Amino acid sequence: MRLFVLPLRQIFSFRQFQTNSIRRQSIAPIQIPMDATEQSLRHSLSEKSSSVEAQGNAVRALKAARAAKPEIDAAIELLNKLKLEKSAVEKQLQSTITSSGNGSLNREAFRQAVVNTLERRLFYMPSFKIYRGVAGLFDYGPPGCAVKSNVLSFWRQHFIREESMLEVDCPCVTPEVVLKASGHVDKFTDLMVKDEKTGTCFRADHLLKDYCTEKLEKDLTISAEKAAELKDVLAVMEDYSPEELGGKINEYGITAPDTKNPLSDPYPFNLMFQTSIGPSGLTPGYMRPETAQGIFVNFKDLYYYNGRKLPFAAAQIGQAFRNEISPRQGLLRVREFTLAEIEHFVDPENKSHPKFSEVANLEFLMFPREEQMSGQSAKKLCLGEAVSKGTVNNETLGYFIGRVYLFLTRLGIDKERLRFRQHLANEMAHYAADCWDAEIESSYGWIECVGIADRSAYDLRAHSEKSGVALVAEEKYAEPKEVEKLVITPVKKELGLAFKGSQKNVVEALEAMNEQEAMEMKATLESKGEVEFEVCTLGKNVIIKKNMVSISKEKKKEHQRVFTPSVIEPSFGIGRIIYCLYEHCFSTRPSKAGDEQLNVFRFPPLVAPIKCTVFPLVQNQQFEEATKVISKELTSAGISHKIDITGTSIGKRYARTDELGVPFAITVDSDTSVTIRERDSKDQVRVTLKEAASVVSSVAEGKKTWQDVWANFPHHSSSAADEDE
Repeated sequence: MRLFVLPLRQIFSFRQFQTNSIRRQSIAPIQIPMDATEQSLRHSLSEKSSSVEAQGNAVRALKAARAAKPEIDAAIELLNKLKLEKSAVEKQLQSTITSSGNGSLNREAFRQAVVNTLERRLFYMPSFKIYRGVAGLFDYGPPGCAVKSNVLSFWRQHFIREESMLEVDCPCVTPEVVLKASGHVDKFTDLMVKDEKTGTCFRADHLLKDYCTEKLEKDLTISAEKAAELKDVLAVMEDYSPEELGGKINEYGITAPDTKNPLSDPYPFNLMFQTSIGPSGLTPGYMRPETAQGIFVNFKDLYYYNGRKLPFAAAQIGQAFRNEISPRQGLLRVREFTLAEIEHFVDPENKSHPKFSEVANLEFLMFPREEQMSGQSAKKLCLGEAVSKGTVNNETLGYFIGRVYLFLTRLGIDKERLRFRQHLANEMAHYAADCWDAEIESSYGWIECVGIADRSAYDLRAHSEKSGVALVAEEKYAEPKEVEKLVITPVKKELGLAFKGSQKNVVEALEAMNEQEAMEMKATLESKGEVEFEVCTLGKNVIIKKNMVSISKEKKKEHQRVFTPSVIEPSFGIGRIIYCLYEHCFSTRPSKAGDEQLNVFRFPPLVAPIKCTVFPLVQNQQFEEATKVISKELTSAGISHKIDITGTSIGKRYARTDELGVPFAITVDSDTSVTIRERDSKDQVRVTLKEAASVVSSVAEGKKTWQDVWANFPHHSSSAADEDE
């Protein structure tokens, strides 16, 4: 949950309060160094353009002065030569921009091929299409539903079952008071601008990003200095205030995309869908923007269910809703989507993890904030070393980073196009200990698909303060301990005079302070006599004076320690992961005749929408009976499959199922034996009729690999008829 402007670098974000939504920090702009080759070519192009312009002026001057024809011809020849040199530099620059990842032509062509295939084969389609659809809403078709179901099934196995998590299922409709406490009501906003004549709304940061990106990719005439400036804007725009964002829009002369009308100043727009609960309309509510709040408000019951022991984790899969200003980028930015979130509750004084050694030796691309600030690229790091050096804050956070890496790569995400990026200081909420995003590279760039954050104790404290119910855990001591106890005593008379009806909110906020906050307040009050204090439930800061609160420490004997647990939270955008999976698994290969390119989704069997197809070679009763026997056995084994008895050739049927990502095909060409074809290699083995279902089942469930099958069964040479795709 990122409350305020959703960052452009990652396109979408999950649970993290932006610093500028609660406490803006003063930071230096991030300088993104331009590629040396690009910089040199831009300088060269600028010089060539100046030379062409100067020589053009010289030709015009010679003609005006009626100079001799040979002299004019020589000047024209030099002008043409300079134009050719300029054109060559332009081509080099365009090639450099494209190959460095800033160009969009190849990416757009690839993306269009993927999207066309997905929509044509009904993986997904626009919702309410016969009524022209609604932006940001999509329906999953049969194969899309199957892929999503398989991803969620593996998520449950990988996290909930293997980590013994407590799964909950909470309502989508959430009372306003809950989201007021969490900060969503006041802070869950994006900056919006309006077309001043038509009233059409746009995401302000999207317009600025599109302008900068288009200039960098398509305007080869801009100087190296201007290109560096635009790249800097792209890097820091997520931290812009409304005034700063509006200033850039005005500076660059950005107007409404279609009408070119002037735009309003940016202003915040709350992204939650508002509703009312009950017929009276007196209980305001919202469609939840995330699933996590249901876990937080149930912490007390879950803690008791778990035997009052920490650590433990609760998880939830469900729909979330965000009223995006201008949804785009297909499944990546939608108004209703599936989240899978984990809240791992841990003692803030002990964030070690007993299973960390299982992931400590993993190496993968990591992008710490220091490398980002210095303009370096992500590099492979050992997770254990990253934790021991403090790059990753603690073992529990590191453990979940490792588990997320394993989850995504086992789904089929390319490990070379997966990185874990640490949040910069300006992205971090003031209470967060550390945050990392699992970003997957796609045709849209690097997309944040999972957020893994150490949110400290913020969420439970906020709900404790607002509800008046202590969301705490206990640690019993073997022997009583003499401890120094923090005592906060609000002076209610003075607070009542100062804050009147808000007195209760201020008192609760003062009593909820942790030791560090309280002692800092005490020191400030003693030195200055007053201090500015944030009251979350009021959504504002107030002035506390010395006579309003007493803060001290007393020595007491205690039999237990009562504390608010910290939360480590991995939050998964399932739709985003699935879309990136589609791109990573998509490829084309030439047909047998070589006259067309055939689409293939190389899904791992784990997530493939259909695990196997069964083809009778020809339509006759004997083969169809054998097909039914295999189908029955596959069904008993829980293997999704499809029978294709159309009259087309086997090769064309293979091509159809390859496009759906089906990993295996059984061809029934005898009543005693069949062939099994593997999609990616197109290799085939021959097995008996009775063995067919068990062989496919063993590979589909991960008990064996195709290499195991290939090594243990006779190979079958495909004929031209088999592979005439």
